[in-house]
Amino acid sequence: MNKYHISVLLQEIVDGLKVRPGLKYIDATLGGGGHAREIISRGGIVLGLDVDQDAIDFVGKNSKFEIRNSKLKLVRGNFANIDKIAKENGFEKVWGIIFDLGVSSHQIDTPKRGFSYLNFGPLDMRMDQRLGVKAVDLVNLLGKKELYELFFRLGEERRARNISKLIVTKRNLAPFETTQDLIKVLVKSYGFSDISNFSKKESGRRVFQALRIAVNSELENLAEALPKAVGLLESGGRIAVISFHSLEDRIVKEHFLSFEKKGLGRIITKKPIVPKAEEIKANSRSKGAKLRIFETSSTSSR
Repeated sequence: MNKYHISVLLQEIVDGLKVRPGLKYIDATLGGGGHAREIISRGGIVLGLDVDQDAIDFVGKNSKFEIRNSKLKLVRGNFANIDKIAKENGFEKVWGIIFDLGVSSHQIDTPKRGFSYLNFGPLDMRMDQRLGVKAVDLVNLLGKKELYELFFRLGEERRARNISKLIVTKRNLAPFETTQDLIKVLVKSYGFSDISNFSKKESGRRVFQALRIAVNSELENLAEALPKAVGLLESGGRIAVISFHSLEDRIVKEHFLSFEKKGLGRIITKKPIVPKAEEIKANSRSKGAKLRIFETSSTSSR
């Protein structure tokens, strides 16, 4: 088992690409390399992208044979620039592209990355550690109204107004520095009397999601990447996207519908594919995942 990250819907997404030997594919969210390795095992040639240097280092260390034999090429970069990165690395046209959105298990489980409300660490949340703005900067610098809008819009947090008020009150006494600083405020806003894993999850998951999405411009990057990805596909090529919350899924669904309306191809998944009960039992983080697949038309006028 890959300790860095357990790939969700692994067989379903790679099956959905209809991988064929000798053809080129892009894994736009490399993570622990699970999807890339499965494509390679079926004969595909993969360009693996990730903004996180930890992911590039991990896969590079564990895939030396594939890299040496030109089955895998690794590039650190943001999938918002997928067209430019692909062309610079000889993947001008490909037969399939994977997007496995969200945060990796490694990022969640590494306290110093600051993604988890369960772990103590700096309030960071940058997937690309070259970015200038951290979650702590948003918490300490945004106004009450801006915090409310962020938590309500990106976290769908029903207590956004009260949380924003408590954050401003707390930082007037001392600035936020750690995940624990923020969790204390969130637990209080929900009226819990103790700080347990249950109270942390109930009060923290939506606010942490909102901050992570904002810090990494996740929704903007996805909306920018999908049209570029379609342009990279051979006729009959496929895009497969796994999303984990309604905001991502809505963007994917709307873009696929738009592509179909423009005559660029057809939606393969009229309803999203979700993990089976066995996968959720083995990997609880797979719960909520939705897979959508789009295929470009052989008669497309792209």
